[in-house]
Amino acid sequence: MTRPVSVQVPAQQSHHPGGRELLTRIREWAAELGFQQIGVSGIDLHEAEAHLNIWLARGWHGTMAYMARHGARRSRPAELLPGTLSVISARMNYQTDRSRSSAEVLADPERAFVARYALGRDYHRLIRGRLRQLAARIEAETGAFVWRPFTDSAPVLEKPLASQAGFGWIGKHTNLIHPRTGSWFLLGELYTDLDLPRDTPFADSHCGTCSRCISACPTGAIVAPYQLDARRCISYLTIELHGSIPLELRPLIGNRVFGCDDCQLVCPWNRFAQMRAEMDFQPRNGFDNALLLELFAWTEAEFSRRTEGSPIRRIGFARWSRNLAVALGNGPDTPLVRTALTRRLLDPSQLVVEHVQWALQQLTQR
Repeated sequence: MTRPVSVQVPAQQSHHPGGRELLTRIREWAAELGFQQIGVSGIDLHEAEAHLNIWLARGWHGTMAYMARHGARRSRPAELLPGTLSVISARMNYQTDRSRSSAEVLADPERAFVARYALGRDYHRLIRGRLRQLAARIEAETGAFVWRPFTDSAPVLEKPLASQAGFGWIGKHTNLIHPRTGSWFLLGELYTDLDLPRDTPFADSHCGTCSRCISACPTGAIVAPYQLDARRCISYLTIELHGSIPLELRPLIGNRVFGCDDCQLVCPWNRFAQMRAEMDFQPRNGFDNALLLELFAWTEAEFSRRTEGSPIRRIGFARWSRNLAVALGNGPDTPLVRTALTRRLLDPSQLVVEHVQWALQQLTQR
């Protein structure tokens, strides 16, 4: 077992005004920018670093080599941004009541399920842009200071940082849970050399004996409470994995073509979720209710046009087509489906052809 590494935080003195008065203003500015919560933590992540090293040693990161490549910079903020003293974590809700029910889409094998965070605008640009605006407001108050914004865009342990900043606890599904808003939110961080007052962290889980997320995972990726084997996770398989989806997992994916929300859909804490999402997270291009055949008929040019400004674009046309082919193979056998799949047997991407062939075999076997 990997021993926790003691992180020695250098004795540094911030040259900028801090205190609770400044933090109060930062919270006010953040609210004006659309954030639902702001919290501040320090930079000691030695416990999270130990858990990360164990996870990596088990190979549960799969093909995400960057998880190991960045080394200690992920768990030691001052190595990523020298001079960092405080981390300002920000929370933005993305769940909306303007999209079709997830349960209804998942129950309809002819429709494509897209994880709810990906229905609207790409959160990377949105949240990082808002954090830059927040930093500018702070700078106008304090003068120039060292800062850098992140949103799932660099080696940052965002969930442990957010937990230390008082946002909630990391649940058995390894997502962060807020006691009053559940887990339907996205995180961003602002590394700074400001010496700000720290918020009270959530030290313990409040999941109790509940194991609904573990039971609900379609592929058994939550191998034990608080332990996720990403290699089996549908979000990893449909987004992060560049190659072929393992044969034994394809039937379990169902009609999920970009990510998976099953563990969140069954979480009791999400009964308290606040439907106050940023307007930019509202569904675009009908992604909350789209037919698989309609999406599979897109050309690469149409894919690029329809996914402009969307997080879906990051996986590219080939992986998008791969995912849709698997979903069609898991759905009803109709002449239209067979015709659509057969046309793609001549696709220039061997990755797509392989999954189209599998889909046709699946339909034939059923």
